[in-house]
Amino acid sequence: MRVTGMYEIIDGFVIYLTDVKKASANTIMSYQRDLVKFNKFAESQGVMDIRKMNQTNLNSYMLYMEKEQFATSTISRNIATLKAFYGYLYREGYIAENPALQLKAPKIEKKIPEILTMAEVDLLLSQPAVNTNKGLRDKAMLELLYATGIRVSELISLKLSDVNLNASYIHCQDFNKDRVVPFGNVAKNVLKVYIRDARPAMVANNEEDALFTNCNGIPMSRQGFWKLLKKYAKNAGIQSDITPHTLRHSFAAHLVANGADLRSVQEMLGHSDIS
Repeated sequence: MRVTGMYEIIDGFVIYLTDVKKASANTIMSYQRDLVKFNKFAESQGVMDIRKMNQTNLNSYMLYMEKEQFATSTISRNIATLKAFYGYLYREGYIAENPALQLKAPKIEKKIPEILTMAEVDLLLSQPAVNTNKGLRDKAMLELLYATGIRVSELISLKLSDVNLNASYIHCQDFNKDRVVPFGNVAKNVLKVYIRDARPAMVANNEEDALFTNCNGIPMSRQGFWKLLKKYAKNAGIQSDITPHTLRHSFAAHLVANGADLRSVQEMLGHSDIS
């Protein structure tokens, strides 16, 4: 039988991440998901209260994930989750000793990001049919993503009020950091037509401020954008395994290849680390 209050403690940790650490929504969701899985593992081992897990228990969990062939990156993220969680429990007085102090993340082999050639990018960007509202929207999304190198989460979070067409820039809000990112004339012209002609017919109501919506008039989702990107890549005959991040990597690589300053690219991407 589960100890009453276990999930309440996890909920308290989530509130701490949100209010004190100001963690991103994606980080909080990942930590919460990791802890729920960890709690189930603990229960399967006969430990009904994860506050009673010791260093040996935690090492057993690491061995379990390795045996189940979890990705190295997944194991590393789980270690980060447990370190943060048990650090929180220790500071809040739930436990007398922190069993996660000695946990070490496995070394992650860094892969060079997949990028498209400039010819492939041109081919991809030419796929949407601009004689339809949906095609105009898709064209505007792809052009803006490649022109700015912003994250997909930032793209789908953009508000109409974040776009300055006269000065050719967008305002990106990334939790604790805000940045202004410029874009060129190609993206500007497509955006102008989309905002003027297509968007009014796609939004659910006049109060909707999302820049990009789906066909139901509500803000576009990550999954929705991923599907349309895959469709256009397939139509273009591109063999590379494209993800929404591919255009971001391609944007950065093409800028550097054309002589852009690394620090400037870092600032545009919103990276804290130039690597």
